[in-house]
Amino acid sequence: MINSTKHIILVEDDIKLSRLISDYLESNGFTVEVINNGAKAMVQLVQAKADLIILDVMLPGTDGFEVCKKIRPHYHGPILFLTAKSSDFDQVLGLEIGADDFIAKPVEPRVLLARINAILRRFAPHETTDNELNNLHFGQLHINQSARTLTLSSQEITLTSHEFDMLLVLASNAGEILSREYLTQVLKGRDYNGLDRSIDVRVSKLRKKLGDNPDNPSRIKTIWGKGYIFVPDAWGN
Repeated sequence: MINSTKHIILVEDDIKLSRLISDYLESNGFTVEVINNGAKAMVQLVQAKADLIILDVMLPGTDGFEVCKKIRPHYHGPILFLTAKSSDFDQVLGLEIGADDFIAKPVEPRVLLARINAILRRFAPHETTDNELNNLHFGQLHINQSARTLTLSSQEITLTSHEFDMLLVLASNAGEILSREYLTQVLKGRDYNGLDRSIDVRVSKLRKKLGDNPDNPSRIKTIWGKGYIFVPDAWGN
């Protein structure tokens, strides 16, 4: 988990949504400052001391793209866009002007939290020197998050980048059922359409590489109709 003292500035004109997001993030240990006006944000964010800025695209008057362009030369931390738009053009434009990630509305708080933690890990590698932050241990399974390596029973296992990301999300939520909707949003940044089987394919490949029985898996279990669960006590002693 990311340092609980992290300060986030949320720029969102929807009062109800901004309150929902800020309350949820504060309940998870962050401090949150809310700005409800794009023009006001243009001024305040130039001097921002935030660890992360969450910026709504569709702000009245001055939109999020303009705000981002204005503050980027002065603010060097991560910027996460909230957007009701799903077009590639908008995402490309946002990335080109300095955004670090996008998340689509309606916002699922748990997905937002996961994306925030992932961004903060990328931006603060010097803060992840603590063994608890750098590594996850489950019996004979050892995952090094910063080096993106893992060993099982002292043998190094080679995973693709997508497979490692999947394993990290599952292991970071060990013992918790994660739906395909959640995994699709966190790993691919879009909503699950009910037909995409890429999450299932990644899980299948992970099981094979991690020695899990595909016919009766015990390490990464399928919970029918709900999703997948990483079993923390299934990796030997």
